[in-house]
Amino acid sequence: MSSSLASTVLGLQFQNPILLAAGTAAYGRELADVMALEELGGFVTKAVSLEVRHGAPAPRVADFAGGMINAVGLANPGVDGVLANDLPWIAAHLRRPRVLVNVVGREAADFGAVVARLDQAAGVEGYELNVSCPNVKQGGLEFGADPVALAEVVRGARVATRKPIFVKLSPTLPQIGEMAQRAVDAGADGITVVNTIPGLVIDVEHRRPVLGFGSGGVSGPALLAVGVLAVRRVRQSVSVPIIGAGGIQQVTDVVQYLMAGASLTAVGTAGLADPKLPGRLVRDLARWCDARGVARIAELIGTLEWPS
Repeated sequence: MSSSLASTVLGLQFQNPILLAAGTAAYGRELADVMALEELGGFVTKAVSLEVRHGAPAPRVADFAGGMINAVGLANPGVDGVLANDLPWIAAHLRRPRVLVNVVGREAADFGAVVARLDQAAGVEGYELNVSCPNVKQGGLEFGADPVALAEVVRGARVATRKPIFVKLSPTLPQIGEMAQRAVDAGADGITVVNTIPGLVIDVEHRRPVLGFGSGGVSGPALLAVGVLAVRRVRQSVSVPIIGAGGIQQVTDVVQYLMAGASLTAVGTAGLADPKLPGRLVRDLARWCDARGVARIAELIGTLEWPS
């Protein structure tokens, strides 16, 4: 028996459910020499904003016992730079991986404006709206934590495209299922969970944060259990496709996300540490399914049996 890892999600054909998470794959070209991108189901690009962003001060990334902490500050060349230099490479060099563009903004209107600028470009097959960034116009509260702002962001992007829109939510939201429903009601086609968790790591010898910005986002192994629970909670609230992300290191992590209700999964920190890992996960998932008589990925999705 040979299991099929392929599936159709929101009209897009994914050859397997293994994606690269936003930020870790840059815009594809940066990893082409160290990772077999064509083996993967897809990837989510680094953030794209209206304007060029130079990001947070160095150091931006540090390891610690629980994983990694980063404060990159959403550094990116801006939508015009991505259109001129990055999307043409994606369109010319990638065939099988599906490509979603991660979109950020300082105010709600920015998201729709970025999507409108990108929407006719070759190589863009959908969007992931990072609503975990602060709404500068409204005092810095995360878009995803404000029901009104969240709906405004999604509606603006929805008007600008007919392509699939995923909304990426923070694991710190106390009512993550409710916010997922609000995003769907406003026009989102899918949900991504989770983003990083805020944290602080201190250099005790110098009595300073290890990051130049101070605090940062925590990712890595400890995020797995948080992400899997978030997927379950979102699945209980909405029926749209979910991308499960956070802490994936081995094939059983992928399976946990699928059983909790995710249609796709995204590898982040572990792929940075070992660029060969995402490709191995694809092969390991096929072997795992074969060994258990799982013919199609759909046979795993949402099959978690909750204690009575």
